[in-house]
Amino acid sequence: MNTNITTPRLPSGFNEYLPADQIEFNRLLDIIRGTYEKYGFTPLDTPVLELSEVLLAKGGGETEQQIYRFERGRNDLSLRFDLTVPLARYVAQHQGELAFPFRRYQIGKVYRAERAQAGRFREFYQCDIDTIGSNSPIVDAEFPAIINEIFETFNFGEFTIRINNRRLLTGFFTGIGLAEVSSQVLRTVDKMEKISRTELVTELATAGCNEGQIDKVLEFVAIDGTNETVLNTLETLDIDNADFRKGLQELRALVQALNDMGVPESRCRVDLRIARGLDYYTGTVYETTLDAYPELGSVCSGGRYDDLTGNYTKNELSGVGISIGLTRLYYKLREAGIVTPTRQSLAEVIVVPLTDAQIPYALEVASLVRETRAVVAYTEESTLGKKLKYANRMGMRYAVIVGEDEQAGRTVTLKNMEEGSNEQVALDSLIALLV
Repeated sequence: MNTNITTPRLPSGFNEYLPADQIEFNRLLDIIRGTYEKYGFTPLDTPVLELSEVLLAKGGGETEQQIYRFERGRNDLSLRFDLTVPLARYVAQHQGELAFPFRRYQIGKVYRAERAQAGRFREFYQCDIDTIGSNSPIVDAEFPAIINEIFETFNFGEFTIRINNRRLLTGFFTGIGLAEVSSQVLRTVDKMEKISRTELVTELATAGCNEGQIDKVLEFVAIDGTNETVLNTLETLDIDNADFRKGLQELRALVQALNDMGVPESRCRVDLRIARGLDYYTGTVYETTLDAYPELGSVCSGGRYDDLTGNYTKNELSGVGISIGLTRLYYKLREAGIVTPTRQSLAEVIVVPLTDAQIPYALEVASLVRETRAVVAYTEESTLGKKLKYANRMGMRYAVIVGEDEQAGRTVTLKNMEEGSNEQVALDSLIALLV
């Protein structure tokens, strides 16, 4: 006996699932992938490792403190911390070989050496789509349409995709005399739903807003109603700024395109409080929340950026994209009880021989069933009761039992595990009964 036993465990911040959770996680992932492909996005898979000088070309800041970095031989390497920087490197490196607009999706693990806590992992899946090389607001409208289809298929209840335009916001702030501090004001607006009104006013004042400007900012973000009402109200504002007018034009074109694509307005609305605090967003921004679970926060977000590849090439390429952090989303859904996975197998049918003598016939039956659906052939030596208990635990809908009589008559006994009923059927009729 080996007395030097190592305790099996994972490093903090890393995660793995038992079969039922992995099956449900994969189901959601397949919905995302299928929808991305349905809209014509091309799959992309970049290396998990990048050269540190390339990955950190932007340099400094919090990112450099959160990466896994090491040296191997002459190479200084880092694990990717998102999928956007590798995309920028890929597009710059292959721009002469790609057709633009370049539409890609990528689903893969990313790594961040941040403090692990509930719902915050050091290894997690990102599911990204981006369109690079297009400035069309109609392209921007595709992303809410995609989000709408994904979350409708998820069937977690109603949801809201909130949209805004950063150019509109910065143009408004500049138009009321806040050009010098527009980025600080924008970041404050972005978190206004998480802080009290008193804290909001204090932060705006600290950012450099006077009392009149604070009132104008608060009146602006309070504009509400249907999408058309909000847009018409914005048209009436006395703001003499080109960015404001351009942002409003883009927002109106996006809303019209969403109407043309049949995206319900009840799920996609203009919300002037949405800013997305990250500095690289320059145009349309999106955030998605589940209506019945606002405490989960944003479950899908993104937006437009002017210069994706500026760190790698002099050719400016704008883009727009969204990201679903599926590992974090799944954790939130599990904690909230929105998903309660029980199936231990992708198969819904198990073929059970009563004795070893029926194994050849059982394998034949399993091969027949496998032409149309996933099936498990259970050939372990045990009693029928234990075999059916295993089928129950695995979440099988049907048990196909074959004994001596069934083998002789080319029949099977079909047991509906959910109803508990048994029926003897001819083998050539079996497939039609597995509904």
